[in-house]
Order: sequence, then structure tokens, then C-alpha cells
Amino acid sequence: MSETEFANRVAIVTGSSSGIGEETARRLSALGATVVVNSATSVEAGQLISDQLPGESTYIQADISDQEQGHALIDQTIEKYGQLDFLINNAGWTTSVPHDKLDDLTDEIFQKTFDVNVFGTWWLTKRAIPHLFESDDPAIVNITSIAGVRPVGSSMAYSMSKAALNQMTQLLAKSYGPIRVNAVAPGLVATPWTADWDEMHAAVAKMAAIPRSATADDCAEAVLALLRNKYTSGEIFVVDGALTLRS
Repeated sequence: MSETEFANRVAIVTGSSSGIGEETARRLSALGATVVVNSATSVEAGQLISDQLPGESTYIQADISDQEQGHALIDQTIEKYGQLDFLINNAGWTTSVPHDKLDDLTDEIFQKTFDVNVFGTWWLTKRAIPHLFESDDPAIVNITSIAGVRPVGSSMAYSMSKAALNQMTQLLAKSYGPIRVNAVAPGLVATPWTADWDEMHAAVAKMAAIPRSATADDCAEAVLALLRNKYTSGEIFVVDGALTLRS
């Protein structure tokens, strides 16, 4: 892999102050891309990551669930760099609600889950598409979940939102070529967000053919694979150690 593989490419990675987004930003920068690091609230962490990246980078705070802030993220990127080649829609939100506790899934939780995971990603993508059409190597990668292909996940709202993202991915791929639109759908990932989910990590390790949870690097590697393949679009790339084949 060349340190200039993604030279002259500008990438936005949403939700990149930690976890999958952070690792994706680091990998892209190491391969020569100009990277826009983003977070909704973790400003200090996001700025630090941007400062640490080996290549050109900037940090832009934006809560994508707010349409104006999401649009500003795209607009500021274009203003600063004059182009956009890769959009990595990684920002997401969830909270754990047992599927058999319907009253615990409040309207507020349901609304916030969809505001970030679906509406935010949709608004950002719509704003980005005209600029992506101007690139000679345009690609969108949405980070979804196996909860979008199976009736599992941290809440019913989360599973429904990720299913919507998977469908969005394929609809955009069908309609907006030559922009390549794909998704990475991980199983449980070991990130700061899931650091205290010991029982769930243990259960995955027991069930998956590859006996562990995914890592942020596993997911970032899948993102890179989809960015590299110039003839893949509409793919939902499951990264779960064959968990869904055994459970």
C-alpha cells in the first residue's frame, strides 16, 4: 500500500473523534488523503486527532442531526479544499433498550435515533452529491450494522434505522452512478462506546466463527476495500466474523 494511494482525495469522516471513525480517518490520512475530522460534541478529542494526522487535515464540529450544521460541514469543506471525493457516514447514535420492553422505547429515544442515523446521514449525503459528481473518483461509504439485516441490535429503533441506511445505500447506488455507494455493516465492535458491554462481547466471542468482537481497524479496513474497488456499488459489506451465519 502506497502512502500516496489516496493523494489528491478529500474525505469527510463523520463521527471521527473515536472508534471506527477515528481509525478510518487515521488510515485514510496515512494513505495520503486530506481528511476532515468531525464530531458533534467531542471537540477537544476531534481537534487532537486532526492535529495528529500525518497529512493535511482539519476539524469541523457539526451535529449532523441538525440540517444546517450538516450542510455547513459540507460547505466548509468545499470552501477550504475546493472538492469532495469520499464521504464516510459514520456518525450514529444509540442507547440500549430491550426489544421486549416497548414502553422503554420512548418517543424521544426513537426520534433521536432516527434524527442522527437516518435524517442526518440523508441531509449530509444530499448536500454532498453535487460535489461528488465533480470528482473523478467519488464514493460514499455508510457505516450501518448487522442490526440492519437481522432483527437484533441495541434497540428496535436502532435496528430500524440501520435497515433504512442499508436500503438508502442501495437506492443511491442504483440512481447516482458513477458515485459508488456502499455500506459497512459490522457486528458488535470493541470501541469506547461498548467498553463496558462485557456480557455482549463474551456472547459474541462464544457464537462467532471468529471468536471475538470486531475492532475499529477491521471496520476501517472494510471501508478502504470499498474505496479501492472501482466497480463495486450497492454492496452491504458485513463485518461480523460470520456471527449472523451461526446465530
